[in-house]
Amino acid sequence: MASIPFFSLLLLLYSLALPSPSLATTRKLSALVQEQPLVLKYHHGPLLKGNITVNLIWYGKFSSTQRSIIVDFLNSLSSTKTTSPSVSSWWQTTGKYRRGSSRVVVGKQILDEKYSLGKALKTIQLVALASKPGYGGSNVVNVVLTSADVAVDGFCMSRCGTHGSGRVKKSRFAYAWVGNSVSQCPGYCAWPFHQPVYGPQTPPLIAPNGDVGVDGMVINLATVLAGTVTNPFNNGYFQGPAEAPLEAVSACTGIFGKGAYPGYPGEVLVDKTTGASYNAVGVNGRKYLLPAMWDPQTRTCKTLV
Repeated sequence: MASIPFFSLLLLLYSLALPSPSLATTRKLSALVQEQPLVLKYHHGPLLKGNITVNLIWYGKFSSTQRSIIVDFLNSLSSTKTTSPSVSSWWQTTGKYRRGSSRVVVGKQILDEKYSLGKALKTIQLVALASKPGYGGSNVVNVVLTSADVAVDGFCMSRCGTHGSGRVKKSRFAYAWVGNSVSQCPGYCAWPFHQPVYGPQTPPLIAPNGDVGVDGMVINLATVLAGTVTNPFNNGYFQGPAEAPLEAVSACTGIFGKGAYPGYPGEVLVDKTTGASYNAVGVNGRKYLLPAMWDPQTRTCKTLV
């Protein structure tokens, strides 16, 4: 099972606790970040390629607006009708990994608004929820999304989201989980839309869809989904130990635009009307802030802007 690494979050938060750097120091930090060698090794396992069906299990209470923000993001991943810089161009980087591209299609959506397993979930219960859509083939990812009032083991303490694999009868399937952190730990899991837990309390960026929790979920969903297709069964692309791997996006923690350094997300675009920060445009005019992804061709963390 791969989680958005808490070690990476610790490094980020530690850096935020340091004094604000001067412009000269900032440039040096940026250069050092860019010069760090980063290689995700391929471990000869299967990747998820071709048409990928993403089934959604909404656990807890989500408004229709919140659901549409996330569904629009998923529909944007393989859309050809979006404006540059597009969500789909961000996702195309996954196609540079072995065996070609992955086209995402939203499949079933299951609403569990009555908290069938309670409001405090263990990992085994996440797997049980992820099994609800059943096994639809090897190219299926079942995604569990938990609302702001649901606690999950390790949430906020060691992870903001995770992905892994489960079994339905004798068949193995990939799953992912992301939680809404807005009332539990937005400083950990919704940065840069919320002030960090530690360090200089500079103004956070304005969330592009006006929802700190759900816009933060998009960042974490993007992270675990990219990790799922490039390392679905812990033997794909990653760096470090298999039980705590750095993957396609988690290897680039905290980078959203050019010039990023620990504690500073980098240069991003700003909506002239709302003042919201974004770096990707999706379907229905949606705007999102997406993290950098490791490009296996250039061996660097690639940003959209």
